[in-house]
Amino acid sequence: MKKVSMPECLLPLTGAINFRDMGGLETADGRRVKKGILFRAASLTGLTEEDKRYLENLQIKRVFDYRRQEEADRNPDPPIGLAINERVSVSNEENITTNMLTNEDEIKREYFRRFTVDGFTKIYSDMPIQNKSYKRLMGLFIGLQENLPLVHHCTAGRDRTGVGSMIILMTLGVPYKTVLEDYLLSNQTLADYHNELFERAAKLFSASELARFKHSFPVREDYLQAALNAICSTYGDFDTYIKKEFGITEEVRRNLENHCLE
Repeated sequence: MKKVSMPECLLPLTGAINFRDMGGLETADGRRVKKGILFRAASLTGLTEEDKRYLENLQIKRVFDYRRQEEADRNPDPPIGLAINERVSVSNEENITTNMLTNEDEIKREYFRRFTVDGFTKIYSDMPIQNKSYKRLMGLFIGLQENLPLVHHCTAGRDRTGVGSMIILMTLGVPYKTVLEDYLLSNQTLADYHNELFERAAKLFSASELARFKHSFPVREDYLQAALNAICSTYGDFDTYIKKEFGITEEVRRNLENHCLE
């Protein structure tokens, strides 16, 4: 079987998946996001010493974690050089597995059943509006001199990190179509991760349930579109959104562009 080549933006790390440089994407005015200043990733727990040295050489200043406390406790972020680690959960801190169940297989089954198309659509619609995690992220982004290069991440680096990446990139003038293409790359960079989940789910689901799970779980165009739709329905357009949610005025935006684009 021919091995699928991975995108150049994927960093050569052995202990972390979906760790990507957000640089290189073209803006509407023809500039490009600089490489080496903004990174998105999945869990960092498994970083090897060699991985950490590689990242330290990139002079990472901030590691921003979207995960819940329970996720972070189970798989804590390791120190990376002198980078400051900060965690502000995108979602509420309640455990998303049910505490009413005691059978381990039933707990896993209920966990996987949550991942439906409607469920993901609702999650994506809720994420970008009045979210303290993205408010903090963009506050760090505005203070770019002190906080870049920055890594932002969640468990798989696709949903919570995908919305955060959309906000950052569209603020820099990257068209939504390009942002969407970058978002959908996670289906390629996480192919092994997804297949492992499908194998686990296959032991718990019927054939029809597994088919539905395989349909709904990978990242999809309509999921990210739900986030953008929520922004536009709430604020009218993206420019108004970043001004009212994060205080990003035209002057602030130009400063961000001048620093982050080439």
